[in-house]
Amino acid sequence: MSAATRQSLVGDLRRLGLAAGDVVMVHASLRAVGPVVSGAEAIIAALRDAIGPDGTLLVYCDWEQDIWDLDEPDDLSLTTLTARPEARETAIAFNAASARASRDYGALPELIRTLPGAIASANPGARCAAIGPRAGELTAGHALDYGYGEASPFARLVAAGGKVLMLGAPRDTMTLLHHAEHLATVPDKRRVRVEYPFAADDGRIAWRWAEEFNTGVPVIAGLADDYFAEVVTDFLATGEGRTGKVGNADCVLVPADGIVRFAVDWLESR
Repeated sequence: MSAATRQSLVGDLRRLGLAAGDVVMVHASLRAVGPVVSGAEAIIAALRDAIGPDGTLLVYCDWEQDIWDLDEPDDLSLTTLTARPEARETAIAFNAASARASRDYGALPELIRTLPGAIASANPGARCAAIGPRAGELTAGHALDYGYGEASPFARLVAAGGKVLMLGAPRDTMTLLHHAEHLATVPDKRRVRVEYPFAADDGRIAWRWAEEFNTGVPVIAGLADDYFAEVVTDFLATGEGRTGKVGNADCVLVPADGIVRFAVDWLESR
C-alpha cells in the first residue's frame, strides 16, 4: 500500500468538508491515518493547508500530571481530587505556556501546542491549544471554575461557527460534548472538585480549588460510559455532518453549534 502524502491528505480533508478559513477542533489518532510521507508533520501541514492561512486549529490538551488522591463517593455526585501529601511539597506549578499536554489524547495535542505561534489556555484540566489567527480569541480568559462552560474555548468555537473533526479518533472522545453537558438543564449533574498547583508571587506553590461538572463519568446517572458515541451517531443520522476517509482513517466532521444544540436536546429529553 502506498503512503499518503501531504497533498493527498489535503484532498481528503477538503472532500470531507474542511474549507479555507475554518475554525476546527481536531481529535486524532495519527496511527489510524496510516503511512504518510513525512509522518505526523505532514498530517499537521495538511490540516493547516486545508483551512488556509485564515483558518485556526484547536486541540484539547488537558495537562500531564499525577498529583491527586481520589475521594469518590458511591453515588458520584461530588468527586474530590485532593493533592497527595508528597505532591503538596514537590509538585511543579501549572504553567499554561509550558505544561505538557496529557498523553491520554494522543500525540496531536502536544505537537500543536509546541508549534511556533501556538497559544494554550489557562485552565489546567480543560486546557486547549490553538494555532492560527483566531488562536488568541479562542483561548483567552479560560475560566478556572466550570472550564467547559461559557468562558471557554469550547463556547468560543461554537460562537465562531467552528467545526469538529474526528480524524480517526473514536466518536466517544468528542470533548466539545462536555460543553453540551454544561449547558443542558438536567437535574443531579455530577460535579468534581480538583486541587491545582499554581505559582504564588513568592515562588511557592499556591493550591487552588476548582469546580466543574464531572467529565470523567457521564454527567448524569443512567447513561453509558461511552454515550458521546451515541450522540454523534444520532446527530449524523439527522443528515447533518459528514463522514469519510482521510488516508486510512474513518473520520467525522460536524458543525460545532449544531452538535452542541443537538446534544443539549438529547440530554434534556432523557
